Amino acid sequence: MTATPPIDYDFDKQHIWHPYTSMTHAQPTFGVVSADGCELTLDNGQQLIDGTSSWWACVHGYSHPYILEAMQAQLHTLSHVMFGGITHHSAIDVCKKLLNLTSDNLTKVFLADSGSIAVEVAMKMALQYWQGQQLPNKQRILTVKNGYHGDTFAAMSVCDPEGGMHTMFGNAVTQQLFVNAPQTPFGEPLQHDDLSSMRDALDEHHQSIAAVIIEPIMQGAGGMRFYSSDYLKGLRALCDEYQVLLILDEIATGFGRTGKLFAYEHAAIEADILCVGKALTGGYISLAATLCSDDVAQGISDSPSGVFMHGPTFMGNPLACAAASASLDLIARNEWIEQVAQIEAQMQTELAPASTLPGVAAVRVLGAVGVIEMQQPLNTAQLQQAFVDLGVWIRPFGRLIYIMPPYCIDQQQLTQLTNAMTSVAKMVGEQSANGQVQPQFISHG
Repeated sequence: MTATPPIDYDFDKQHIWHPYTSMTHAQPTFGVVSADGCELTLDNGQQLIDGTSSWWACVHGYSHPYILEAMQAQLHTLSHVMFGGITHHSAIDVCKKLLNLTSDNLTKVFLADSGSIAVEVAMKMALQYWQGQQLPNKQRILTVKNGYHGDTFAAMSVCDPEGGMHTMFGNAVTQQLFVNAPQTPFGEPLQHDDLSSMRDALDEHHQSIAAVIIEPIMQGAGGMRFYSSDYLKGLRALCDEYQVLLILDEIATGFGRTGKLFAYEHAAIEADILCVGKALTGGYISLAATLCSDDVAQGISDSPSGVFMHGPTFMGNPLACAAASASLDLIARNEWIEQVAQIEAQMQTELAPASTLPGVAAVRVLGAVGVIEMQQPLNTAQLQQAFVDLGVWIRPFGRLIYIMPPYCIDQQQLTQLTNAMTSVAKMVGEQSANGQVQPQFISHG
C-alpha cells in the first residue's frame, strides 16, 4: 500500500484560500487523510468524531459502501456529459426519487451545481413566472432577517442585511425587502403579532414582490434558531392572499435533519418552489436541485423568452446524480427516522446541564441539531484546537457551539461530542467571568 505523502501545510497557508478566511492572517488548518463512518483521520493519525457532517451534508457518514458502489459504477460508464439536448439514466432516476419524496404539487426539477445556485435558480424562476403572468413589475424578493441562503450575489441579497455575512457589499447587492424574523419558538402556538411585519410588507409592496423566501423551521447560519410551525402556516396563507410565490430553502433542513423528511412537513404546507442540496448526495459530491409546480413552470414557459434562462455546464452531472440517487435510496429506507429521534433525545438529556453554565445564553435541540448559544462571540481558531484536543471536530461560529452529526453516529460517539461542547462552553464562560476576553476571530463557517 502506497504511503500517504505528507501534507504541505506551508503551501496551503501561502496559496490556498479556505472559506471565510484571510490570506494574510490565516487560521490553522488540520490535515485530513481519510474518513470512515463518523470519524475523520488526521495526518498525525488522530481520529476525530465529526460533529458537523461536513457542513451538514454527510448524513449517512463517510465511505458508505452503497453510495461508493453507485459512484464507482457510474464513473466507469458516464462520468459527465452536457445536459443540453442530452439526458441519461442517473438524472432521470434522481429526479423521479425527488418527486416521490417531496409534496405532490412539485412536478418539475432543475438540477444545479450547489445550494447557492439552487437559490439563484429559484429567484430567477419567480421573476420569470410573473413575466409570464403579464406582471413584470413583480421583481423583488421578501424575506426575514437572520436568514442565510448562500454566497452568490442573488443569494446574498436575501441574507440578513444587518448582522449577516455579506453586509460589506452595500449597493452592489440588489436591495430586497426584509421583515422581522420569526420569534415564536418551535413547538409553541404563534404569538399574535409574529406575522404582523410580514403582513404589513405584503400589504404595502405585494404588487412588486415576486416571492417570499425562507428557511423553514430552522434559520441555519443566521443563528440556528428554531421557530413555530404556525409561522409557516400563516406565511403560506399570506402568500396565497397577496398572490406571491413561496420559496422554501430546505438546503440545510431537508432529508431528515429536523426530525421530518422536510422541515415544511412540520407545518403541513407546500412550497411553490423548493430548494434542496447538501445531504442530497449524502455529502459525497456537489449537487442541488430546485423544484417547482406545474403552475410556476407554465408561467416561465409563457414569459417573453419562452424558456428558463439558466444552464450550468455541470447541470445534471451523471456522477453527482448517481451519488444522489444512492443517497435517496438510503433515505427511503426510513432508518433515519429512528436515528434522528434517538440523537434528539440523547442531545436533549446531555446538553440540558449546559444551560446553567456561566456565559451560556441558551441551549436548543431539534432533530439532529444541538446548539449551545453563548452570550459573547467566540474565537473560532482557539476553540477549534480545543475541540481537536478533545477528539472531536466541532466548528463554532458567531456565538454558537453546535453539532449536526451524521445520522449513523452511535451513542458513545455522540456523548463524546456533547461532553466536548459542554466542556468548551464551561471554559469560555469561566474565561469571560474572570475577565479573560478572547481575541475575536469571527468565522461564519
